[in-house]
Amino acid sequence: MFSLWLHRRSQLPLIAVGSLVVMLLLFNDDTSVALNMEYERQVNALKLEIRECRDSAAYFRSRRLAIERGGADLEHIAREQYHMQRPTEDVFILK
Repeated sequence: MFSLWLHRRSQLPLIAVGSLVVMLLLFNDDTSVALNMEYERQVNALKLEIRECRDSAAYFRSRRLAIERGGADLEHIAREQYHMQRPTEDVFILK
């Protein structure tokens, strides 16, 4: 009688195994959905940080090239950052 019942409900073991696999995938510590979402957030934050570092690296690279070329850019940097002046000038520093 049990075999007849099991034969009629042959999909029951398949459903049980399938639901067990889904539960393991969702609630296991190594493969949980929450952990994967946290990793995705961390990856996005790191990509943003990389983008910001590339922007600042490009800025400092352009500043270095401006200093190497000399001219008006070098004078501009020297006056603003290092408060340098010509002998006939007065410098006022405002804070």
